[in-house]
Amino acid sequence: MQKYPHKLVAVLNEKIGVGVAMNALAHMAVGLGTSFENNKDVLRLIDYTDADGNSHANISELPFIVLKTKDPDQLRELRKELIKRNVRFVDFPDFISSIGTFESPEKSKQFKEENIEYYGIVMFGDWDTVTELTRKFSLWR
Repeated sequence: MQKYPHKLVAVLNEKIGVGVAMNALAHMAVGLGTSFENNKDVLRLIDYTDADGNSHANISELPFIVLKTKDPDQLRELRKELIKRNVRFVDFPDFISSIGTFESPEKSKQFKEENIEYYGIVMFGDWDTVTELTRKFSLWR
């Protein structure tokens, strides 16, 4: 595999159901993608056209690696390291399930970080840094 300058990785909490994990992954991916001013270039989004002339737009040429952990505390520690190393990321805390994504964000202020269980984190950053931070996780299969 070609080494790109940046790496796109998700780490999901294996203890939550697959449907919940995929929902969290979708929310995080959308959030991360829109956090870049020039996202088409940064995320290396390409428009493909098939033989019939149909467009298949905005597919990233970057590999998107999806990993898992059985220990949700590892997600908390990963989050701290991402902040420390200034790696761009989006996380999905468990309280979103209880307050809902359509409710007032003000309700999130009642949850202390130490009590949050993370459903996942999606990160984008320097290839070597992200590799180092995620090497202890297993591939999601």
